[in-house]
Amino acid sequence: MRDFVSTYLATYSLSDLHLNQIVLAVDEVVANLIIHANGEDEAQHLDLRVTVDNQVFGIEIEDDSPSSYAPSTYREPDLQEHIRTGKKGGVGMALVNRIMDRVEFSTTGTHNVCRLYKKIA
Repeated sequence: MRDFVSTYLATYSLSDLHLNQIVLAVDEVVANLIIHANGEDEAQHLDLRVTVDNQVFGIEIEDDSPSSYAPSTYREPDLQEHIRTGKKGGVGMALVNRIMDRVEFSTTGTHNVCRLYKKIA
């Protein structure tokens, strides 16, 4: 997945920083879906689509998992508390929200779609 997104974006002359940030955000969402929504079940699959329209990079990540991310229940983690207690994990979506310009989740039945957008020019 990282190679696919990196190769796709390579033709757009992004800085290494922007390229790596976008790849990191996509990687974090994909990892969350694999681990949390699909329980690392190898029989499950994800569909990934990448587009660039009017200098906006868009990616859609879809799955058919009975579990889905509920943005309405998301609370930004207290990073200072994480550092103080040495807690690992739980900050991925905060990172994704900071990197990307727009993050959308939708669910219909068991069909989940995550859309990420980033202006690249």
